[in-house]
Amino acid sequence: MARSLLEVERLGIEFNTRRGTLVAVDGISFEIEEGEVFGVVGESGAGKSLTGQAIIGLLEPPGRISSGRIYLNGKRIDQLPYEELRRIRGKKIGMIFQDPLTSLNPLYTIGKQLIETILTHLPLSHKEARQRALKLLTEVGIPAPDKRIDHYPHQFSGGMRQRVVIALALCADPSLVIADEPTTALDVSIQAQIIALLKRLCEEKGTAVMLITHDMGVIAEICDRVAVMYAGRLVEIGPVAQVVKFPQHPYSQGLMGSIPSLRRRVRRLTQIDGAMPRLNEIPPGCAFHPRCKHSFDRCHKERPKLVETSTTKVACWLYGN
Repeated sequence: MARSLLEVERLGIEFNTRRGTLVAVDGISFEIEEGEVFGVVGESGAGKSLTGQAIIGLLEPPGRISSGRIYLNGKRIDQLPYEELRRIRGKKIGMIFQDPLTSLNPLYTIGKQLIETILTHLPLSHKEARQRALKLLTEVGIPAPDKRIDHYPHQFSGGMRQRVVIALALCADPSLVIADEPTTALDVSIQAQIIALLKRLCEEKGTAVMLITHDMGVIAEICDRVAVMYAGRLVEIGPVAQVVKFPQHPYSQGLMGSIPSLRRRVRRLTQIDGAMPRLNEIPPGCAFHPRCKHSFDRCHKERPKLVETSTTKVACWLYGN
């Protein structure tokens, strides 16, 4: 068995505000194996991006890790000093953000940004770093890299900029890449190219990927396992084929039922009534119960824990606990 590359144990994230403490991520636990593509899916506000930011140490105040532990290759990283965590960020964990323009400095050429990142993390000369940058640009599909390396970010299309960001994330051959909505800002045809690129790079380099998205089509295409988040909690986790085809949690069933099928015609797609609760309005018990058609008294009072079913782990009182 592959050993766990990343272990997240009972992670909690809070925001201290004038109105009190808001819990954004509430005690979630999961593992990512070496070379695995692990998806995290849920509506906006579920806590997906905050989880990724906490792992890489980029939570912005007043957000903070309030509980839990994060291990990378068996070493705890959530309490490391800033400089030590900065050395891990980029070298062992890469990050791909949703909007490539926020990741690239408009004042510098992409070559300068790639070379600077490579020199920061690898013991190479400037000439060797430039050769590595050219190789990375070739790998991610940038045409004529020897010319494009001296261009500025505004001279690239959105899809090409995202390819440059992927090259930046892979500069030091990290063992884990966190991809936060990497295809959301792109056209559908470009999305497919970026997904295929990520999949190929994972297979060739053995890099593990934590893919954060709200798009179940992307999850089904690329991931090995998937975790479904709702209101800062994990409601289901398991192999992607099982979660997509046989979802157990009512929220997962709603997400999968909202995806159009090419194989069968349906008059109406599944709809989840209501909206994700605000952080200061998360109900007691199961956070999903106000929107759930199967809820009963226990759901309103007690919070379910993740339990094993025949296919996945699910946090729902319909499965005993």
